[in-house]
Amino acid sequence: MTTSTPGSRMTAVIASPAGPTGADTPILGGSTSVRDDSATPPSQTRRRVDQAILFAFIAIPFLAILAAIPVAWNRGLGWHDVVIATVFYAIAGHGITVGFHRCFTHGAFKPNRPLRIALATAGSLAIEGPVIRWVADHRRHHAFSDRAGDPHSPWRYGETVPALMKGLWWAHIGWFFDVEQTPRARYVPDLLADKDMRRVDAAFPALIFVSVLAPAVIGGLWSMSWQGAATAFFWGSLVRIGLLHHVTWSINSICHAIGERPFVSRDRSANVWWLAVLSMGESWHNLHHADPTCARHGVDPGQLDSSARIIWAFEKLGLASDVRWPRPERIDGKRCR
Repeated sequence: MTTSTPGSRMTAVIASPAGPTGADTPILGGSTSVRDDSATPPSQTRRRVDQAILFAFIAIPFLAILAAIPVAWNRGLGWHDVVIATVFYAIAGHGITVGFHRCFTHGAFKPNRPLRIALATAGSLAIEGPVIRWVADHRRHHAFSDRAGDPHSPWRYGETVPALMKGLWWAHIGWFFDVEQTPRARYVPDLLADKDMRRVDAAFPALIFVSVLAPAVIGGLWSMSWQGAATAFFWGSLVRIGLLHHVTWSINSICHAIGERPFVSRDRSANVWWLAVLSMGESWHNLHHADPTCARHGVDPGQLDSSARIIWAFEKLGLASDVRWPRPERIDGKRCR
């Protein structure tokens, strides 16, 4: 492919799981480096500030998850809190799965402009990073999946049990603290050329405040009490953000380490059924890596995929077009024999 249009460069990046290094790139193991020398590292001061902020956004929601059971046991959970937390989880979560992942990363469908902006905004509420950086990291992951260059493979350190335990930690959380960053000009030229995506990306700090504070405001107004605001903040902000983070990160770690592999792929991606509901269909991960641009990940009977149902609804409402639904002959051709 020699054309240099943004769209064609996106396709070139996501179409080949082996990536630029080719099909013979070795599976990660031992001390194989996954650095990208074309990325420009930030200054030392900026790096320390970024890592401190990142640590806070990881640690505080995680502590809230640990406190959730005793708080609920002591009647610190009301039905207002359940509704608020569930709605924000669904909006932010599907913003990631439908928007950041299936739409912006892989082009599984084409949304109209209002839906495109709404999906980028909703995904930003998950507080998993600005849209352009998130997509760049994920396209890089697919280009080098479980090979030298993958930013978050659990097989980074080898295949022994201690190495895998270390690798699972890296794939789940540790890679966020890597000083190297994915070069955006290389992986997301299409999003960088989109003024709407640049604006949503730049608005990420403000959207963090919206995601964190909106549940408390809604909870306080709904109950007309400070206690309602406090419990809504705990469940709708801290617990919801922490749970969504760890479910998303589990796709990077657990779904590349254990599970079923009914489809042929060039990596170790696997299906993990017990994560399907919370991950909104993302844990049918083996099919996704076998056919990255497919709009539905759960293609077999009984495989729940709420993200695919939402894309179907968008298509029926005329908000999305060119949806890449799975074709039986294509899916059957990718099954393990």
